[in-house]
Amino acid sequence: MRLTLRRSAPLPETPGTAGPARVDPRTKALTKRLRPGDVAVIDHLDIDRVSAEALVACQPAAVLNAARSTSGRYPNLGPEIIHAAGIPLVDDLGPDVMSLTEGRVVRVEDGVVYDGDHIVAEGVEQTSETIERNLEDARAGLSVQLESFAANTMDYLRRERDLLLDGVGVPDITTVIDGRQVLIVVRGYHYKEDLATLRPYIVEYRPVLIGVDGGADAILEAGYRPDLVVGDMDSVSDRALTCGAEIVVHAYRDGRAPGVERVEKLGVPHVVFPATGTSEDVAMLLADDKGAELIVAVGTHATLVEFLDKGRSGMASTFLTRLRVGSKLVDAKGVSRLYRHRISNLQLFFLVLAGLFALGVALAATEAGQTLIALVMARVDDVFSWVGQLVGGSS
Repeated sequence: MRLTLRRSAPLPETPGTAGPARVDPRTKALTKRLRPGDVAVIDHLDIDRVSAEALVACQPAAVLNAARSTSGRYPNLGPEIIHAAGIPLVDDLGPDVMSLTEGRVVRVEDGVVYDGDHIVAEGVEQTSETIERNLEDARAGLSVQLESFAANTMDYLRRERDLLLDGVGVPDITTVIDGRQVLIVVRGYHYKEDLATLRPYIVEYRPVLIGVDGGADAILEAGYRPDLVVGDMDSVSDRALTCGAEIVVHAYRDGRAPGVERVEKLGVPHVVFPATGTSEDVAMLLADDKGAELIVAVGTHATLVEFLDKGRSGMASTFLTRLRVGSKLVDAKGVSRLYRHRISNLQLFFLVLAGLFALGVALAATEAGQTLIALVMARVDDVFSWVGQLVGGSS
């Protein structure tokens, strides 16, 4: 009896995109555990550029957003960055999508999220056309945000005039800043590239290194140790907090400081700085009040869109802080793009070779050079003779 083996037909591929769900309403917290192939589930109104770049770096299979990735308040760049990376972005899914079980495999198809065969939520999958349309609408409504930004700026000035004008409330620290240059690192746009470009400056001037929250980890990753870590301690690692740097916990104006509990659990000495603005403002004000000769900022926020990108009214404080610091501040953000080395190693080799040839010709044209060349050639001839005798003797 002859048995006939038949190949089974391949199983049909599951349509859409699938992967284990990683759920967190805070994008910054989610990226710490997001792995390639996971499905990122967030609740992030107006995805900003920094958050989008952090998501793209994790290489998720898809990004599911319970909120609108572009609300129309201002032209944020996050959705465009995610889409350009080839990662599906499904928008406005509603709160139900946040109920997905962590680690459970989910599937996304045509803007619909499935848990097995069950439909969890339906949203809008962003395309180049929808993203561009949303940005156009946002640009039209930017004037409203400008008015709000101006109002927030005046409100901050009224509440923090003593701090801005007289430095009232700045804590005492042990790190010596007076008369030295200070480098403040924030995990903002192009911070890695800019920090690498500033390496010669760091080696030569040895500035006081201040890491703002996750900026302290950026300093460690670059091969340095921060002198100060400033922030609310929500995005800095335990390694940075225990590296020996002085810790300044940014607190709310009423004295509440959620980051203190974490620092105390680690047993790390610290001081508290109550202020209304952002942690990068606190770092600048601290450096200025303690007598910094120059403040170099990497990754900080400088433009209006960047202020709005943070999605908080307190960003108005950064505008006033920059006015307060004044001519001491040198913004190094984007310095890595100012000049890029265009000479390849091969071109450099031929350039050196041409230089040596020109030097040889110049030496040959002088009496001293001819004598030197004759001595060198005689020495080379002696070496060849010695090698020849060595080879002849061994044979």
